[in-house]
Amino acid sequence: MPPVFGKESANASFAGRCVSFPDHRLFWSVKEVTVALNAGVITVSDKGYAGEREDVSGPVLARALADMGAKVLKQTIVPDEPEEIAATLAQWADEGDLDVIFTTGGTGLTPRDQTPEATLKVLDRPVPGLAEVLRSEGYRRTPLAVLSRGVAGLRGKCLIINLPGSPKAVLEGMETLAPILPHAVRMARGVDTEHGPEHDEHEHSHR
Repeated sequence: MPPVFGKESANASFAGRCVSFPDHRLFWSVKEVTVALNAGVITVSDKGYAGEREDVSGPVLARALADMGAKVLKQTIVPDEPEEIAATLAQWADEGDLDVIFTTGGTGLTPRDQTPEATLKVLDRPVPGLAEVLRSEGYRRTPLAVLSRGVAGLRGKCLIINLPGSPKAVLEGMETLAPILPHAVRMARGVDTEHGPEHDEHEHSHR
């Protein structure tokens, strides 16, 4: 039975706080995840870092990854300081034990929202399609999703993906990424460079 978040499930408790998402459901099957993912989660929040606000989105993201079958090896909170965000991303990616690092928060339009800029500083290769699909699928739920400036890309073999700071947006983003992540990680590792019959059919149809 796949995990269900939302009105049809009991309210989930994260970090000692009850979080519910009315009219929202998130499904995925752990069996769809065919590669073990080692993940890191970084919450970007001035108030969360200072202890003035409880971090909800980070634990929600970590729980969603665990429900997918991923192992969350690292989790932290950093302030909205580009240098600190970039340094944490670079250190974690370069240590070599993570397949993917997610950030949550700092992707909006306020002057302190600098997560995309910090992420771009450390990326070797952008993967714009991931950020594009997150905005596109988010727009189906709320037009405000296009205001997220999140980016995605690779540093070495580690995939880095920005998600918004809203717990609801985090879950919606993970719903979108769940069927994509395993193949993306395999390709980044260099162990699965074929795109499969669906991709081949798409390529032939455009020749």
